[in-house]
Amino acid sequence: MLNKNNERELAYLVRVEAITPMNADRLECAHIGGWHCVVGKGEFKVGDPAVYFEIDSQLPDVEPFSSMEFLKSKNFKIKSQKIRGEISQGLLMPVTAFGWEIKYGQFGWESEGYAFLGDNGDEPYAIDQQGAVYTLEGESRFVTQRLGVTYADPGDNIRKGSAPDKYKKMSQRHPNIFKKKWARWLMKREWGRKLMFFFFGKKRDKKNAWPSHIAAKTDVERVQNMMWVLNDKQPYVASEKVDGSSCSIMAERGRFGKIKYYVCSRNVVFDKEDAPCFYESNIYMEVWNKYNLQSIITTILNDYNLPNVALQMEVYGSGVQKRDYSTNEHKMAVFHIVSNGKKFPMDQTIEICEKYGLPHVPIINDNYILPDTIEELQAYVESAPSKIDGKMKEGIVFYDKATGQQYFKFVSPEYLLKFHS
Repeated sequence: MLNKNNERELAYLVRVEAITPMNADRLECAHIGGWHCVVGKGEFKVGDPAVYFEIDSQLPDVEPFSSMEFLKSKNFKIKSQKIRGEISQGLLMPVTAFGWEIKYGQFGWESEGYAFLGDNGDEPYAIDQQGAVYTLEGESRFVTQRLGVTYADPGDNIRKGSAPDKYKKMSQRHPNIFKKKWARWLMKREWGRKLMFFFFGKKRDKKNAWPSHIAAKTDVERVQNMMWVLNDKQPYVASEKVDGSSCSIMAERGRFGKIKYYVCSRNVVFDKEDAPCFYESNIYMEVWNKYNLQSIITTILNDYNLPNVALQMEVYGSGVQKRDYSTNEHKMAVFHIVSNGKKFPMDQTIEICEKYGLPHVPIINDNYILPDTIEELQAYVESAPSKIDGKMKEGIVFYDKATGQQYFKFVSPEYLLKFHS
């Protein structure tokens, strides 16, 4: 699930929405949004609060995890797995396993059975031993850092982890100042942050900061975390999700017409070809050169008279992920074109890519209506192979056809079992 900063959270409070039987005497399936988790029979009932750990999580070797034998056997990694014919995605644990207390009554839960009282009641909340409050809605539901959860893939902790922006770097250098009440008050306001940076910031803070005024980072929410969207019967553009590494190429006009360029991974701005990378070579600068992206993005900037523009793409191929798409090269596929933080509609993105010879993600259906259930959506995603090489497809990203501003993904559980388990 993504937080307000568009960063993925790996652990958060949830409510058990349904329980279904399995072909096993001691096991059953708990449902949280569109996720299915195999749990012990009778461990949960509908309405129970719980802590959900997403796939890709690495749990710390501490209590209560360290005493759970099945987690030890997996080295405390949470991955998709098939148990008695049921695909289980994630780990579900009772709130009480952490010594936390659920408060009832005024927050909308009856003391018996955890029954939800409906929209007229406030949300329930949990309190830990230090008195910290966690709710089942909003930002306070997230407990990733509180419980010490990281990505199971060490490389993902670098590639996908939060990168400090210029304001964070500034505050880290002046901790005593930024603890003061007046400083915290200023930092909550955009004009205040700019004022503080004027006095306390440095050029080096800004140089490699992600240019968020041009484009946001590229994490995409999973449809399992936004099940309400299945009721939305507007047309969507369905594009193939390519399993690679996120890359953003940006350009913006500066003073006297000078154009500044950025070559970025998901979190890091690369400005030199020999800059250290997450792979054996700097694949981001490689595609920058291979596809002549400086010339192309400059032409787009000028032809469309834009103040700035970003090409957001997936870099894929040999050595990037386990799935190499049957190539020994590194290739790219554009999925967003953005200016001033606003994404172009998908049909315009494809039109621009084809006009300037930019490879783009394959389009599967440009007028898709979402089905009523997650099972039907999975069947659709897995019904055809990749358009790139005819082998297994990772998933589909769906964009609302009208604006392209609402989008989400469904990754095939079978693909995760084969390539990411």
